[in-house]
Amino acid sequence: MIITKTPFRMSFFGGGTDMENFFKENGGAVLSTTIDKYCYVNVRHLPRFFDYSSELGYSKIERVKGVEDIQHPLIRNAMKMLDMHELRLSYDADLPARSGLGTSSSFAVGMLNAFYALKGKYVDKKRLADEAIYLERELCAEAGGWQDQIAASFGGLNRINFSKDGYEVLPVIISPERKQQLSDNLMMFFTGFTRLSSEVQKANASGGDRTAQLRQMLSLVDEAERILEDKNADLDDFGRLLDRTWRLKRQSGSAVTNDGIDRLYEKGLAAGALGGKLLGAGGGGFLLFYVPLERQAAVREAMDDLLYVPFEFENEGTRVIYYAPESYVPIAPHRFER
Repeated sequence: MIITKTPFRMSFFGGGTDMENFFKENGGAVLSTTIDKYCYVNVRHLPRFFDYSSELGYSKIERVKGVEDIQHPLIRNAMKMLDMHELRLSYDADLPARSGLGTSSSFAVGMLNAFYALKGKYVDKKRLADEAIYLERELCAEAGGWQDQIAASFGGLNRINFSKDGYEVLPVIISPERKQQLSDNLMMFFTGFTRLSSEVQKANASGGDRTAQLRQMLSLVDEAERILEDKNADLDDFGRLLDRTWRLKRQSGSAVTNDGIDRLYEKGLAAGALGGKLLGAGGGGFLLFYVPLERQAAVREAMDDLLYVPFEFENEGTRVIYYAPESYVPIAPHRFER
């Protein structure tokens, strides 16, 4: 049996510039962190006592006689890609799917990590990220960028640069005290709205050319990194910059926000937040605010209809937390096929 633990990510700046069709022409960069909210993937080989060959548990239960029968596209394509058979797989998570924290990509990374461990193989973080990107963007043909898979795999507070040659992951170097201060000043609330990121990306892409807004959003990554790394800079400027990037993002597609989210955001600012943004592609999920400590009680009161979700930064990325190798002898592939 294998159990993997993979964090969800929180993207601050540069979201959208990690789309391949943008960064190969313009370059791209994202400033993001992973947080102490995780998904867990449990995998073992299914004993041969049943009239099905694999059992898969996520928001529903699938019992299938062949890999091609699997309805969940990520699981089906991942099993085909790594030639996995006769599995019992279960998925559990600290936060709901479709909420703007890269949950699908964390699942993809954690699942691939578990599959390799079940085969008795160690795979480094770069390969896990690369293969998760290939799985989601190519095999499953889901619209979106590259940042989620990279963040989930590597973990930590990073700047991720994108170019026609690929990507590089650069840790943001700040003192533990300053990093904790940043974490302490961030507040996250669940709006209750969820939507597939790929659907939002497609809707936004149909709204016209977003290049101008994305270039401006890209330019803010440098400024945000400077604020973090300059110990003499006012950290509150990071919050004000979040407001700037959110207002730019709102211009980048019709599916990014709606009247309800806009009202919630403005209520947060009126209560004392210096800035914030809706996490993820848009359309719902989690609202993030930067709030000085002395104003946090007022912001929580203003958001009293929403669920407040405390969190801390994490630094490890995906990892195997339980490893119990098992003997497995494949049988003829037609044994459980119809």
